[in-house]
Amino acid sequence: MGTKLPLTGWSSVAIHGGHSAEPRHAHLTPIYASSTYVFDSAEQGMDRFTGKEPSYIYGRFGNPTITEAEEKIAALETFGLNIPAKAILHASGMGALATLFLANLKAGEKILTHFSLYGGTEELIHRVLKDLNIEAVITDLHDLAQAETHLKNDPAIRMVYLETPANPTLQCVDLEALISLAKQYGKKVACDNTFATPYLQQPFAYGADFIMHSTTKFLNGHGTAIGGVLIGTDIEFMKTIATKKHRLLGANSNGFDAFMLVQGMKTLEVRMERHCHNAMEVAHFLDTHPAIAKVNYTGLPQHPDHAIANKQMRHPGAMMSFELKKGLEGGMAFMNRLQMCVRAVSLGTCDTLLSHPASTTHFGVSKEEREKYGITDGLIRMSVGMESIQDILHDLDQALSTQ
Repeated sequence: MGTKLPLTGWSSVAIHGGHSAEPRHAHLTPIYASSTYVFDSAEQGMDRFTGKEPSYIYGRFGNPTITEAEEKIAALETFGLNIPAKAILHASGMGALATLFLANLKAGEKILTHFSLYGGTEELIHRVLKDLNIEAVITDLHDLAQAETHLKNDPAIRMVYLETPANPTLQCVDLEALISLAKQYGKKVACDNTFATPYLQQPFAYGADFIMHSTTKFLNGHGTAIGGVLIGTDIEFMKTIATKKHRLLGANSNGFDAFMLVQGMKTLEVRMERHCHNAMEVAHFLDTHPAIAKVNYTGLPQHPDHAIANKQMRHPGAMMSFELKKGLEGGMAFMNRLQMCVRAVSLGTCDTLLSHPASTTHFGVSKEEREKYGITDGLIRMSVGMESIQDILHDLDQALSTQ
C-alpha cells in the first residue's frame, strides 16, 4: 500500500490500496506494455525463475500495473476482516473460473452448486469440466438438509460453488449457513461476488476460501475493459498451484486493462451508492406498474430471499430482473421502445443496461429448461445505471406504455 498511515475508510483503500511508489515519480502507476523484463546477469535470471528474487520476468506472469489491480482488489475483499488474501488478475471472468476449477479439482471429483448460475459458468461446467470427468451436482441450496445429504453421502464433492445474488433471477443463498456446513465436511467454498462487489458483500467474512469476479462489471464500472479475478485466502496455494495453472492456461490480463480497472475501482463506493439508490427507486416503480407481472429484486419484501440478502449484504444492489405480462412479444416490444436506457448484455456500467434473455443470451436454451430456472419469455434483466433517476423512470414508463 502506498501510504504508511493506517486506512480506516473503504474509499481510502479503494483509492490508495495496492499502490507503491513509482520509481519515476508518476502520480499513477503507468501502463506497463512490455512483454518481457531484462536481467542484469544470468545469475539474476536464475534467481527470478527460482523465486529467490521476486520480480517481473515475462508479461504473461504479471507486471506492475497488474500487481496494483490485484493488491487493490484483495484489500477491498478483506477490508476490516484481518484476513490475508492474494488475488490473481485474469483476462476475463471465465479465465478466473478456469483457474479456480482446474487448480482445485481433478478427474472423478465433483462440485456442489445451485440452479440459476451465470450462463458462461453453466457452460464451462457442462461442456468443459464434464469432458474432464469433473461433475457438477446441482441442487436447491436453500434446503440445508438437502445440501448436507449431498456433502455427507458423496465424498467425491470437493468444492461448493456459490453465486449470490445469482444471474438473472437474483436468487440469494445463505453464505454463513452454507459455508459453515461445507467446512464441517472439509470442502472448499468459492463464491462469485460479481453482482454484489466487495462494497456490498464480503464472502471471506463467512469463511469462503475463494472469491471470483468478472472485473468487467462493477469493479471497472465503465465498460472499457474485459477482466476477471480470483482471490484466495490460502496464500501458499495461490502463489504456487493457482499461479502455475493461471500461467499455463494463458489467462493473463494486460497492462492496459489493468490500468482501466484500477481507475474504475477508485470510484467504486460512490458509484455503488448511486447505483443502489436508483435501483431501489426503479424496483418500487416497476412493482406497481400494471404491465409488470413480477419484479425480482431482493430489496422488495416479497422476494423469497429478501431476509438472506438483508443479512449478508449492505444493500440489495443495482441488479434486478422483471417479467412482462405479455411474454416474448411484450419483452421484445419493450426493448425496442427504449430511448435512453441501453440494449446490451453485460452489466455494472455507469449507464443503464437492459437485456431480454429469451431472445438473446438464452435463445438456444429450450423454453422448458429456461423456465425451470425462472427465465421466462417475458423476463428482462436490468443493470440500473447512474443517470438521473427521473430520466430512467421516464424511459421505462414510455417503453411500457404499449404493454
